[in-house]
Amino acid sequence: MFKRIQVLVFMGILIGVFYVTKELWQGWLIGAVSILFTISAIFIGLLIFFENRHPTQTLTWLLVLAALPIVGFFFYILFGQNYRKKKMFRKKGALDEEAFRKIEGESDIMPYQVEQMGDHQKLLVRLAQRLGHSPITFRTETKVLTNGDETFGEILKELKKATHHIHIEYYIVRHDHIGNEIKQILMDKARSGVKVRFLYDAVGSWKLSSQYKEELKEAGVEMKPFLPVKLPFLNNKINFRNHRKIIVVDGNTAFVGGLNIGDEYLGRHEYYGFWRDTHLFVQGESVRSLQLIFLQDWYYMTDEALLTNEYLSPQLVERDNLGGVQMLASGPDNEWEVIKHVFFSMIVSAKHSIWIASPYFIPDEDILTALKAAALSGIDVKILMPSRPDKRIVFHASRSYFPELLEAGVNIYEYHKGFMHSKIMIIDQELASIGTSNMDMRSFHLNFEVNAFLYRTKSTKTLVDDYELDIQSSNQIILEDFRKRALAKRFMESTARLLSPLL
Repeated sequence: MFKRIQVLVFMGILIGVFYVTKELWQGWLIGAVSILFTISAIFIGLLIFFENRHPTQTLTWLLVLAALPIVGFFFYILFGQNYRKKKMFRKKGALDEEAFRKIEGESDIMPYQVEQMGDHQKLLVRLAQRLGHSPITFRTETKVLTNGDETFGEILKELKKATHHIHIEYYIVRHDHIGNEIKQILMDKARSGVKVRFLYDAVGSWKLSSQYKEELKEAGVEMKPFLPVKLPFLNNKINFRNHRKIIVVDGNTAFVGGLNIGDEYLGRHEYYGFWRDTHLFVQGESVRSLQLIFLQDWYYMTDEALLTNEYLSPQLVERDNLGGVQMLASGPDNEWEVIKHVFFSMIVSAKHSIWIASPYFIPDEDILTALKAAALSGIDVKILMPSRPDKRIVFHASRSYFPELLEAGVNIYEYHKGFMHSKIMIIDQELASIGTSNMDMRSFHLNFEVNAFLYRTKSTKTLVDDYELDIQSSNQIILEDFRKRALAKRFMESTARLLSPLL
């Protein structure tokens, strides 16, 4: 009996010591972790300071690290490391540049049609070729596809014509009605011997069902995710996404633009309702540039080299007055922010008008200053945006730029007919950009994007006409009225604005 009491007392002492030391160890451990993260935050802050980033980005990161050392530490690991971006994509950038120089050529000699352009247009063409290594071609025909019905109607028609290969690269793919319709065509084509390669973004299409992918693979379609992320919160690859939307059929026809694969892009979503978007059908020489972009992205994920004539010899369109077409890819693998620099050059080259449509408008200081300077100099600057949000933080951040733009004379319109998702810039009604890049920092600095740049094409005129119709379905923002918005909205906008360099 006495021994039992001794054992119980001894066990009680052990339990008591355990709980006391547990509290001490927990307190010590929490304190040690806090100190470690604080030291890490200070060290990261010094790194950011000495990287000589843009002052806005530097101040934003320092504020985040100072206010939220632990959260800020993880934010920086995921979103802030410039050196990691360079290391991750240095090899891809070098290989892509080598491929474009080999296939597209690197001559500085421009076609005679370029010499007929104005000086500012010639400079823009040279800049685009130097940064993107993709030449301007005057043997390409394009057609603007307005909204989902026209876009998917043309896509389905061309996919059914395929006899040799189909290459698809998309940010979002959904397992819904239009997704299944495209899936069935791809499966039928693969079974008939057509080579089908399908590259989808691992994060943008993270809801895509395993059944959808397995059915395609079983039919012979090669499906690959772009930059898959196994541990989303511990892997900074999540921040660099493939936002491109490319389809190439038999190397002769192609599509590029703003629509992903999903029923909402056909206006079948209850919240969004009518979906306003713009895509581009391409036939002729510029198909080779889109093919190259796809093939290099495919090689990056599979190590399968496909730079052969069977994929890179499009049928040329030989007609007069087609205008010029130039395809440019941009991403974290580029030494320069290609599309952002070309956008900036387009804005400062404008003589009469700058018309922009973008669902997400978070310009960096360069673009913002260029737009305000253009408006102040008397140029007609219009910005068209959606009136309802799909990403609330981005929506509020966008509206935080309204007062200074309106004060400078920029005309801002909010589309009220449905959700506006077009990504368009039109300069002087003769130069235009259409593609996947939004007018925001994520598209400029982080995403893999692709845009078509059009010089005096019939498609440019279509974009002008469509833009004017969209303005008729929009409400203009008036500065005096906008200043009367609720204090809560101003607070949301200012808070979101602080995060804009990270969005």
